[in-house]
Amino acid sequence: MEEVLCDALDSNMTMAAAQGVQVVVNALNPLYTAWETEALPLAEQGIAVASAAGAVLLYPGNVYNFGPELPEMLDETTSFADDGANTAKGRIRVAIERRLQEAAQQGLVSATIRAGDFFGGAGRGSWFDLAIVKDLAKGKVVYPGPLNRVHAWAYLPDLAETFVGVAEARERLSGASRLHFPGYGVTGEELLLGIEGVVGRRVRRGGMPWGLMRLATPFAPMLRAIFEMRYLWQRPHQLEGRRLDGLLAEVPHTPLREALRGALQALDLLPERGR
Repeated sequence: MEEVLCDALDSNMTMAAAQGVQVVVNALNPLYTAWETEALPLAEQGIAVASAAGAVLLYPGNVYNFGPELPEMLDETTSFADDGANTAKGRIRVAIERRLQEAAQQGLVSATIRAGDFFGGAGRGSWFDLAIVKDLAKGKVVYPGPLNRVHAWAYLPDLAETFVGVAEARERLSGASRLHFPGYGVTGEELLLGIEGVVGRRVRRGGMPWGLMRLATPFAPMLRAIFEMRYLWQRPHQLEGRRLDGLLAEVPHTPLREALRGALQALDLLPERGR
């Protein structure tokens, strides 16, 4: 594997770097506050690069497409929300997948692999590390919604392995495929009990200060962007992935307790006795 540093929006550089590749993974993800200006151009660049290389394009999707009234069970045939009934980020996600459908008419083969909220791996910047276990070392966790609502989660090492599996099965893809990575559909209570089981002790539980955040949204773009997605913690939802099951011999799935252990170890939040 060769690492190439280039401006993702520089067509000449990215197309030169992608010469001869068979698979392009567009994993570029702008900050929440930059979504409206950067998300679609970055997606267009991925389409252009994959098309020029004659490569299959893999794109990480999420559940924003289904809007604030999303149903509890999301399968690969669930309709996206209409633009008028969706959030700004949801409309952008729908527009990106619409562009993939249009590009398929020109011969591009792509697969959007949709997953829930990420946790685990070496990266930072998810709800898991920035909110839920941020103060775990102090014996406290924060859950952003009611503890009895099912929420969709994806363990990043499993999701990464799934991308590899889909890339290896690319000859069986056609058009613009929608694939759902089920991951875990668990309640907040189940997630927190899993964390407590890994660390070996009870922890204090808190919630997100959504009321204070609402007051700050006119003055803080990041808080405004986060508040817009509050519904994902209020509405129960999980992913079903029959198409992915049919494509791969086995969809990677680490048991939840083991995945939580790996995630906490990566964040250096696990006591030595729990390692």
